Amino acid sequence: MWKRSLRRSLGLIGLAALAAAVLTGPADAAARCKNTGSFERWLEDFKREALSSGISRQTIAASLDGVTFDPAIIRRDSGQGVFTQGFLQFANRMTGGARHPNGMKNIKANAALFSRIEKEFGVPPAVVAALWGLESDYGAYKGGKYNIIRAVATLAYDCRRSEFFRKQLMDSLRIVQRGDLRPDEMIGNWAGELGPTQFTPSDYFKHGVDFDGDGRVDMIRSVPDALASAANLLKSFGWQRGQPWLQEVRVPAQMPWQEAGLDIQHPRSQWVRWGVRGAHSNLPSDNMPASLLLPMGRNGPAFLAYPNFKAYTEWNAAFVYATTAAYFATRLAGAPVVGKGNAEVVVPDAKQVQELQRLLGHRGYYKGEADGRMGALTRAAVKQAQIKLGLPADSYPTPELTERLRGGR
Repeated sequence: MWKRSLRRSLGLIGLAALAAAVLTGPADAAARCKNTGSFERWLEDFKREALSSGISRQTIAASLDGVTFDPAIIRRDSGQGVFTQGFLQFANRMTGGARHPNGMKNIKANAALFSRIEKEFGVPPAVVAALWGLESDYGAYKGGKYNIIRAVATLAYDCRRSEFFRKQLMDSLRIVQRGDLRPDEMIGNWAGELGPTQFTPSDYFKHGVDFDGDGRVDMIRSVPDALASAANLLKSFGWQRGQPWLQEVRVPAQMPWQEAGLDIQHPRSQWVRWGVRGAHSNLPSDNMPASLLLPMGRNGPAFLAYPNFKAYTEWNAAFVYATTAAYFATRLAGAPVVGKGNAEVVVPDAKQVQELQRLLGHRGYYKGEADGRMGALTRAAVKQAQIKLGLPADSYPTPELTERLRGGR
């Protein structure tokens, strides 16, 4: 969650920090970090930098005087586990229960607001409402109890992601200086995220929208500001008005599985030729570009992801979260519950993924750390090994692949 595209958290149940595989290199960042003195001395240096960057002395004093290092933030950061839920388990947990009916109720209750947002930014109500629901349960989760300025100052001083959080701290001061929030009003999640749509300070400052017309961007108390800002951020990620984002499909028993993946696009006509069919509606045989997503491999659920899906991976680069958010938006737009696929799928746990990563590394397919996370590098390595071994190359870590690699075949 530390890059812009990994910043979201599902604070209401604490899963986002687990769902997002950390794509930055903390060890490399720590090696470059020069924060070797005391926190107090570091903070004084930062104050001078803020002053030279155009932040007023009054804002600096109001925001940073008396700020202390918070070891609880570092414990929360260091204590993140490894996310091992499969797509169906995660999606059912995050979109089940009351979340879907409450989403429909909120869309209806705020119909005029959502209509204004769609007219202004081109993002449909279901898309914005789905993120609102996943990030804060439609505002029921208040985002945490941490002072944002203290939290991001602590994380900026810590060497693992210092550059990222230094920017967040500077933009926190800019929010105060612009008059949007007072320092004591900036309360949120331990990782520095604010409001019912969980914005980082940098995204808040750059993409926040005053949509209720009160003269300031208040994404903590103003639902119009929070939802319009979410739509504005999606638009900045390249959201195209009137275009689809995700569609559930059925896949045949045999097809060129290596063509699946977010990094590969084909016209829908090509997917139709390969036997892909719409799960609940006709799949047009046209030139619309799409990627085939198989979040649990060829035997699990299947989707075609359209260009707008990229906005989800920018919002949160964790594949399971991005797919769940896009799927939930289709549900709020009227789509049925996703099917389970063609067969039962085994979901590997963290230790099994670690073993697979070590085996892939020994064979030269994987260059990353054996961290137990099924991130993009691991999926790419799995596909390479599957192709080499003559297995269906759907990028999913099956027990058969592990056995083949163990046996040296």
